Amino acid sequence: MKMNDIFRSEEWRLLLICRHAQSSWDDAAVRDFDRPLNRRGERDAPEMGRRLLQHGVQLDLIITSPAKRALQTARYYADQLAYPLDRLQAEPLVYLASVHQLIGLLETVDPKVRTLLAVGHNPAITNLANMLGGLHIDSIPTGGIVALAFHQPSWQGLAPDTGQLVFVDYPKRPDIA
Repeated sequence: MKMNDIFRSEEWRLLLICRHAQSSWDDAAVRDFDRPLNRRGERDAPEMGRRLLQHGVQLDLIITSPAKRALQTARYYADQLAYPLDRLQAEPLVYLASVHQLIGLLETVDPKVRTLLAVGHNPAITNLANMLGGLHIDSIPTGGIVALAFHQPSWQGLAPDTGQLVFVDYPKRPDIA
């Protein structure tokens, strides 16, 4: 599946499943929700945004966990892709969601949205990619992205093994597929 084929047809949806970039554990007193990106995460997130641009991604919507590290990651992606920050949707459900809750949230997305970036946390993010794409990824690395294409006119009816793998990318991967 090529990116240009996806963008030419109204019958395709592209889901970019992203795990937030590397977060800081420097201060044990900071609660999990408030942990920021560490230095590596602040370097990797903009780089992954640039790689999305190299892949030809044209975003319609970003949904992110409101946790600080996920929100920072989403903002870096938005900046690289010229996506308006005021359209970034922080969804509380994403923070501790199960894969089924994430699918339920995705199914509520407007059918006019053809390319959706979802930034969240493991294990739900990896489980979502594995379930929808029929994949066997042990763990999406921090800052990693799995792109799945769905041949359907809306986000309704997302089902196991219906996503076609477009690419997998992550910060330590030197080339893009």
